[in-house]
Amino acid sequence: MNVSPILIGIAGGTGSGKTSIAKNLLTEYGEGEVVVIEQDAYYRDLSNISLEERHLQNFDHPDAIDIELFNQQLIGLIKGQSIHMPIYNFSTHTRKDEIRKVDSHHVIIVEGILALHYSALRELMDIKIFVDTPDDIRFIRRMSRDVEERSRTVQSVIDQYLKTVRQMHKQFVEPSKYFADIIIPEGGQNRVAIDLLRTKINAILS
Repeated sequence: MNVSPILIGIAGGTGSGKTSIAKNLLTEYGEGEVVVIEQDAYYRDLSNISLEERHLQNFDHPDAIDIELFNQQLIGLIKGQSIHMPIYNFSTHTRKDEIRKVDSHHVIIVEGILALHYSALRELMDIKIFVDTPDDIRFIRRMSRDVEERSRTVQSVIDQYLKTVRQMHKQFVEPSKYFADIIIPEGGQNRVAIDLLRTKINAILS
């Protein structure tokens, strides 16, 4: 590539609209220019413990993420290398046998609730974004996603939210917004913020 890749971190609470922003940027620039790397792909493989024990894990704590592999693969992409990104099975809380081959792109977007929490990742980023969305809206979105896409029951989503998600948000996710260069209210629905972000990306790429 003639232009060094730029890394954009998008953090925010569960259901805040991080994915919508990433998809908007993917639409703006096309898949040949932009690749989205999801933090969720880097959950630690829990195949070494029973399924019952896996369900009891706190998946919103920073320790749930394999930050060493995450950081290593982002560095590889920045250097222009291809990576073999893991694919996570949310039903069994294990990594699948297959992997996803990802080539480096001009724009690399890292998206996840803890994307700005880890200093090792922040140091790699050219632009740091935090999506700030009201708690009630975020909870409704999470409920819909987990039930429809991850085969969860309504009660299990509620129990997890009250037991770990809400607490981890206050302890780790919310404080990370102070590392952000840009705070975007309401996620992908904020067209002004998307346009400003596109202008900043174009300036860096040029």
